[in-house]
Amino acid sequence: MHDHAGHDHAAHASVKRLRLALALTAAFLVAEVIGGIASNSLALLADAGHMLTDVAALALSLFVAWFSRQPSTPQKTYGYLRWEILAAFLNGSVLLLISAWIIVESVIRIRAPEPVGGLMLWVALGGLVTNLISARILHAGSRDNMNVRGAYLHVLGDLLGSVGVVIAAIVIRYTGWLQADPIASFVTTALIIRGAWTLVRESVDILLEGAPRHIELSAVRAQLEAIPGIESVHDLHVWTVNPRMVAMSAHAIVRDASAQQHVLEHVHDAMRIFGIGHVTVQIEQSDMADREAHAHM
Repeated sequence: MHDHAGHDHAAHASVKRLRLALALTAAFLVAEVIGGIASNSLALLADAGHMLTDVAALALSLFVAWFSRQPSTPQKTYGYLRWEILAAFLNGSVLLLISAWIIVESVIRIRAPEPVGGLMLWVALGGLVTNLISARILHAGSRDNMNVRGAYLHVLGDLLGSVGVVIAAIVIRYTGWLQADPIASFVTTALIIRGAWTLVRESVDILLEGAPRHIELSAVRAQLEAIPGIESVHDLHVWTVNPRMVAMSAHAIVRDASAQQHVLEHVHDAMRIFGIGHVTVQIEQSDMADREAHAHM
């Protein structure tokens, strides 16, 4: 009872941190877009694009924190876990489109530099401070909550983009070298593309029910076939339901019917090595497998 209350308190504290960080980041995102347009700074707009990834990540974390509590139904046996993946795919795809636009604009600006207003430096400094505050808010909750940790690391990455914009603003202010603005936008956009592409790639892999990249299917098969009592394994599948749930199903041929329960217990223990928590195994006897093989011929 006490542990349950402590868990609820920690979850509530995490949601509060996420809400505060989201409010700060979203408010400054609007300010940065306005400042970028007013100062004619492509670097600020690029950083705003990166900050948009922060807003999306924080909003997604909040959404998941609420939606993950919804119970499964007979129609949705895994609950609503895949909404997280769909949202990640959409966010990543939009960010890749934004990045393509920024790169095209950067090339145009390098060839024909345009004047940048002095407002750029102050807005850039404001973005840096906002990211620092958001990171500080999320840091406490990132130790024991993977959802908050993901948002924290996302905001931490955005600090690099903010630093780049500040440096570009200082260079332009004191040297007048206008190319610093599009060059800074290139650096910031590289951060966006890397994160967005990873997000899209991983979400597509999950939606296609591909095996997680950190798990070798051959290693899983070898681990299963090393269990005493298992003769061989076929129809082996490993897939990700969401980043926190990896599932596995397989057919295992076991000669000795009396060893089936022992085998099942060992299978569950073996799969924990790979971080696979949802395990489904169908036990078959050798003669059953032979009949099945002949039936397919």
